[in-house]
Amino acid sequence: MNPPSIKMQTSAGGVVYRKRHGRPGFEVALISVKGGTVWTLPKGVVAGGEKVEDAALREVAEETGLKAGIVDKIGSVSYWYYSSDENAKYKKTVHFYLMRYLSGSTEGHDYEVDASEWFPIETALEKVLYKGDKETLLKARKMLEEAGY
Repeated sequence: MNPPSIKMQTSAGGVVYRKRHGRPGFEVALISVKGGTVWTLPKGVVAGGEKVEDAALREVAEETGLKAGIVDKIGSVSYWYYSSDENAKYKKTVHFYLMRYLSGSTEGHDYEVDASEWFPIETALEKVLYKGDKETLLKARKMLEEAGY
């Protein structure tokens, strides 16, 4: 077998937030994948020629059913994964944005995800599986707290 090729991939996504109904604080939207076993942040691959910010808004809308507006950049997360179909190692970089909820329903998510739901930030931090998601949520929480949420 040949050694795997090395490829780069750029993705974008977001932490969509809204004020909690009748309670202090805010909640964020997460998606469920892999048969409902993994809760994660919405994100996806940046298409050729697409701006990273546009890809983040598109992916969030597709995967959560929510329309959102970018408030600020949270940061980026990079990691490696292997694709056996391509015999390739990918270095993936995901750019995350803090996004204010504008409209839509989590029931409007696309077929790529099992579910999309709102969670209080503390619950979301417990639910997400990946370290990069947890770090991104912690940064988003700090940004929102500094903004007075």
